[in-house]
Amino acid sequence: MGLEIERKFLVRNDSWRTVEGTPYRQGYLNSNLHRVVRVRTMGETAVITVKGLNSGAVRREFEYAIPLADAKAMLDDLCERPLIEKTRYKVEFAGHTWEIDEFFGDNAGLVVAELELQSVDEDFAKPDWLGEEVTDDPRYFNSNLVLRPYTTW
Repeated sequence: MGLEIERKFLVRNDSWRTVEGTPYRQGYLNSNLHRVVRVRTMGETAVITVKGLNSGAVRREFEYAIPLADAKAMLDDLCERPLIEKTRYKVEFAGHTWEIDEFFGDNAGLVVAELELQSVDEDFAKPDWLGEEVTDDPRYFNSNLVLRPYTTW
């Protein structure tokens, strides 16, 4: 059984911009309180992901590679609107890999840093570009950014 333990933070400045990013396009086939089914392209690869209900920073997650052409067709024809458009940057800091998402389209202006952990109580160093923690704020869940985009807040 897959588990995801993830903390999420806003980003306060651009001092993290030291690496190239990868364009992501993702959409939701199902987004409700108890589960989401997401399709995502990352450059030239694609996955389908099923995620369960969040319990703080923890939730069930199952992810599988799928053909890129299938993912593109699902994104174009089946997914809820608007799609999530973002560039993901992977930044190494103090032994951890931070994933920083810079959003575009209906969520332009939002920049969020995520850190996947091995345990809920795992210690980690916080870089100076890290802002307020939003792990428990459902507005920042990608599935909710489809329903209520950042530009409408």
